[in-house]
Amino acid sequence: MSASNSEEPPRTWKSRSDLPFYAVFVAVSAVYILLIVAMLAAETTYTTPGHIMRSFQKPEIRYAIWLSLVSCAITTVLSLWVSVPIGYLMSRHQFPGKTLIDAILDIPIVLPPLVIGLCLLILFQIQLPQFEWLNEMVAAKSGIVYDKAAAAAVADQTQSLDELIRKITKVLFGRAIGVTYEIPSIILAQFMVACAFAVRTMRVTFDQIGPRYEQVALTLGCNRGQAFWRVVFPQAYRGLLAAATLAWARSLGEFGPILIFSGATRMKTEVLPTTVFLELTVGNIEGAVAASLIMVVSALIVLVIARMFGLTRSAAI
Repeated sequence: MSASNSEEPPRTWKSRSDLPFYAVFVAVSAVYILLIVAMLAAETTYTTPGHIMRSFQKPEIRYAIWLSLVSCAITTVLSLWVSVPIGYLMSRHQFPGKTLIDAILDIPIVLPPLVIGLCLLILFQIQLPQFEWLNEMVAAKSGIVYDKAAAAAVADQTQSLDELIRKITKVLFGRAIGVTYEIPSIILAQFMVACAFAVRTMRVTFDQIGPRYEQVALTLGCNRGQAFWRVVFPQAYRGLLAAATLAWARSLGEFGPILIFSGATRMKTEVLPTTVFLELTVGNIEGAVAASLIMVVSALIVLVIARMFGLTRSAAI
């Protein structure tokens, strides 16, 4: 017995205190949080309230605020309309090619924003054949006599997708509304990125809602649609709020695709990130700071609301 005890390795003392573990983690976390706070404090104290108020009185900045709020609201609604069915189908069903579709849905998240804008710009410049019947309707809507000889020559030419949309809107609404370098391009650029985050959020939300209640509703006589709207959808309201919050916040800060796809035209395709860019290019630092402060305050308000009402672990990406 004494021989076996002498062959055991000597026991080393191990500290059971968690202090070193938490000290390292807290230090790393504190450095990052302090960096964020210092960054915001530096921008806030860079200029005076008087300069900010004078910047707010400029019509360009007020137009950018208005267009940002409107475009972000429309983008959020569109993102929810798309993300709810996609998130539900991806969560509840298995089908061939699901992995590929899942990867495609994540492409807007991983692609550089400038690349998304470039892809959209190329998409709306795809050449399509001329439609004579549509050209006749556009000519009639514009009060122009339709020249069939000239149309025959044009028929051999092509038109871009953007030109086709302008003709269709001219016939439908009496006004040619294009997409490229127009306000719809802002909404589409914001939507392409924001919807991807909303889809991911809604899929996680539906993943965490058990299918049992839905199956009980089906056994009680509900069809699939009734079970979804009466049972599943009410349980997903927190995820819905989180998806809307993320989509709105992401839309507000979108710049790369808008710069490429919409341009940076004053009082036309100018949103708040565009204002920051334009003010910096002309050396108006106060104007750039004022526009950026609006985005900072808006982001803080949205994130606080999300934390208070719905952005829980279950809804986070």
